[in-house]
Amino acid sequence: MTDRFASLRNSISEFHGRAIWVALGCLICQMGLGLTYIRTGMAVDLVEGLHLTRSELSSVALPQLIFQSLASPLVGWLTVRLGASRVLAAAATLFAFVFFGFSRIDSLTGLYVVIAGVGLCAAGMGDITVGHVISQWFKKNRGLALGIAYAGSNLGGSLIVAIVAGVAAEASWREGMMAVIPIALFILLPTALFMIRDPNAAESAERTESDAQVLAEPEDDLDLRSALRTRSFWILTATLFSFFFYFTGVLDAFVLFLVDAGLSKEEAITAFRQAIGLGVVSKILGGFFSDRIPRLRAMQVVYVLLAMSSLVLLALPHPALLVVFIFSFGFAQACRDVVYPLVLGGCFGDRYLGEIYGAMTLTLLPGGALGPMFAALLREELGSYDEAFAVFAALNVSAVAALFFVRNERPTLA
Repeated sequence: MTDRFASLRNSISEFHGRAIWVALGCLICQMGLGLTYIRTGMAVDLVEGLHLTRSELSSVALPQLIFQSLASPLVGWLTVRLGASRVLAAAATLFAFVFFGFSRIDSLTGLYVVIAGVGLCAAGMGDITVGHVISQWFKKNRGLALGIAYAGSNLGGSLIVAIVAGVAAEASWREGMMAVIPIALFILLPTALFMIRDPNAAESAERTESDAQVLAEPEDDLDLRSALRTRSFWILTATLFSFFFYFTGVLDAFVLFLVDAGLSKEEAITAFRQAIGLGVVSKILGGFFSDRIPRLRAMQVVYVLLAMSSLVLLALPHPALLVVFIFSFGFAQACRDVVYPLVLGGCFGDRYLGEIYGAMTLTLLPGGALGPMFAALLREELGSYDEAFAVFAALNVSAVAALFFVRNERPTLA
């Protein structure tokens, strides 16, 4: 019993003092990423209110992905030089202006513009900025800290979509978009300014001294050029593409699919919120266990759950299977955010993790853009999402098989 308590205490040893407030601030700021789910949660209202086809609505994901992807290197550069607090504060302020514009659009062109703005804001308030802060404060408990911080996007997605949908039900979808403005200015902005900061010299020295072993960087860590010559790099890149293709395709089609199947708009939005909201628990649990079990094993479990969710998707909307889908998809898609960078560190080392993960994340643009368009086009051509969902399932099963060939690529540690 004593050993168990000692192990538990060690797993949360860095959560004390200022670090706790920083982790909480990161969680709140990550709630801003929940604003990226509004387009999907309000899909029915946008299709009807702007007189769009489903393909047109799905195509809107492209400008968001372009701006989010291209802005990410700049966000990383600004975070290092200006500090994460300022970058997060700027993103929160810009979110307020973007959603004011969102409430005023009346065409597909206007939707393209505001969604591009959402992508720009998401880059500033996303994993790069928050991950940078967490990495400065947490070493031994980094998996758990990342899980807690990244849970904010799912918490925000569930709560903010509920707020916007609730206002829209009482008034209109335009008033629903306006409800985002006080969230950005009176919650996200103050949190970024007053709760987020890098550790000072004394705090950094204390952590460096106590965690010297954890911070050690082996000389055989692989840089990007070396990683490109390994099979694990290409396997992990391919599985990342398949994830983005599936994740964005399902997110974009889920509410519309359930409405087609006979559920009311309110029931469909509730199911969507539950799938996203479950990520709050899964990221924290995923982070906790990935600090304690082999990281690759954790990723394999995540992708098995993704494959299970895609197979269950073929049999929806049976009520019992809908619950299974919500749990498997909601848990796996969120937990992947935490375990993926940890697995990269295990395969290639931590020293060049940023440039390696950055190169792999380029798959966000093709995968994230093609998934929604692929599902929407097949729906319009064939009258259902069945064929698209079958392709998603095949990709996920293939990804599970491929992950068994991933290995530690550092020569002396393999």
